[in-house]
Amino acid sequence: MRTVIMILIATLSLNVAFAQKTIETVEIKTSAVCDMCKETIEKQLAFTKGVTAAELNVETGIVTVSFKSNKTNIEDIRTAINEVGYDADESPAEKEAYEKLHHCCKKDAH
Repeated sequence: MRTVIMILIATLSLNVAFAQKTIETVEIKTSAVCDMCKETIEKQLAFTKGVTAAELNVETGIVTVSFKSNKTNIEDIRTAINEVGYDADESPAEKEAYEKLHHCCKKDAH
């Protein structure tokens, strides 16, 4: 009986370890319009817990983000983008952060 319990514990531990390494990728439409926007968003996401990679395509305004699903989620990633002044999908930028953006980074400047 003790052996069966030990095997069950070991199996559950392995399952938890594998579940923690789940990497998901999401595409988020942003209001980014230039290379300064790209730098700002990618830098913000680099310091966002659980994000493993972020690449913004300036032409489309879409940022592709890979993240550890046990550390963060899509809403937290959108919030991180909003916090530096950019819209993320249907989630609007924080007003104060948007006002601090360089004039060329503002969506209504183009």
